[in-house]
Amino acid sequence: MACNAHPEHRAGGAAIRQRRIVQGALRAAAKDRSLIKEGVVTMQVITKEDVLDALKRLGVERGDVLMVHTSLRSVGYVCGGAQALIEALLEAVGSEGTIMMPTQSWKNLDPSEGVHWEVEPSQWQTIRDHWPAYDKRITPTNTMGAVAEMFRQWPQSVRSDHPARSVCACGRQAAFLTAEHSLSDIFGERSPIGKLYALDGKVLLIGVGYEKNTSLHLADARASYPGKHTYTAHSAVMENGKRVWKAYETLYVDGEDFAAIGAAFEQEHAVQKGVLGGATLRLMRQRELVDFSVKWIEENRI
Repeated sequence: MACNAHPEHRAGGAAIRQRRIVQGALRAAAKDRSLIKEGVVTMQVITKEDVLDALKRLGVERGDVLMVHTSLRSVGYVCGGAQALIEALLEAVGSEGTIMMPTQSWKNLDPSEGVHWEVEPSQWQTIRDHWPAYDKRITPTNTMGAVAEMFRQWPQSVRSDHPARSVCACGRQAAFLTAEHSLSDIFGERSPIGKLYALDGKVLLIGVGYEKNTSLHLADARASYPGKHTYTAHSAVMENGKRVWKAYETLYVDGEDFAAIGAAFEQEHAVQKGVLGGATLRLMRQRELVDFSVKWIEENRI
């Protein structure tokens, strides 16, 4: 498996997969636009009320703490776009609940990890010297989608401090979930997804599969398997008022088996499913998912 390869090769492989995902999404979007323009496909209009109804049928309740992964394009034409979807999510959990989303800025990693595939290696040092330091107020997300990008700017939203793997939360537990997101503990016990586990939170997938399910990385952190190891990552951060290219040791993860884990999980556990426009919805308890995934990883990874 990839976990037995050299760290730079593994990181480069993950970046290649990420690039293919981005390119595939762009091709699919172009195809959708072409078909709609030619009159081959018409799109159902989804309102905020439709979203609220779908969430209620799925089992989302007031007071829930939800980690949400979304693909707005998969849903289709949402009247009001990302804004309407976010409003519906927040209304569904109410003032006692909390919504959290990944707001990663993974371009703020070393070029040797393959995240700047369009740049020749001879230019890598320039990126290390000049990439802007992470600023949680303004640093944009990278390929997280329109919903996550708007959510990080939402009034009362709180973003964590990790320069490459941040999350953003809004609601009663937002401050707790996002606090002290350390460089090295990206997905571990004190990370936002570790705290979600402590709160017995839920995971909501909207038009995406388990390969986007960040909570599975908590199982990565907990499980014991032969190929498990750390590596040295780098990101631009501010220290004592100065921009620095910071090295930090962290767990290596790539998620290449997450789809298989998800399929196995659904064979043994109840996952609430629904439909919103063209998107499949999945709602699950994070503790059940993580506990199952730890066992699966320890039995199947090498």
